[in-house]
Amino acid sequence: MRFVTGVTTISSAGTRVQLNNVTNRVKFVKAKALAGNSGLAYVGVSDVASTTGYELSAGNELELNFGDFGGSVPANVFYADAATNSDKVCWSMILEG
Repeated sequence: MRFVTGVTTISSAGTRVQLNNVTNRVKFVKAKALAGNSGLAYVGVSDVASTTGYELSAGNELELNFGDFGGSVPANVFYADAATNSDKVCWSMILEG
């Protein structure tokens, strides 16, 4: 297993950005809207938007542990969007292999 982290900047509000483009499978993912964000951030899959994403206020986080259920998903399916230009989402993943 490998542990990877990153920070994704959403340059243009309303434009989704992929968190990680590796094809490895992920057992665990955590995403957090940075405390300095001005607006809401949204985390989801390729269709993430303010209407479809998991909403995160500045400082809030989301944890998904697929390993608890014996599964995994491709790391490259996670995306973020934001209501304000240049807001950021930091993330960490535990990858298989």
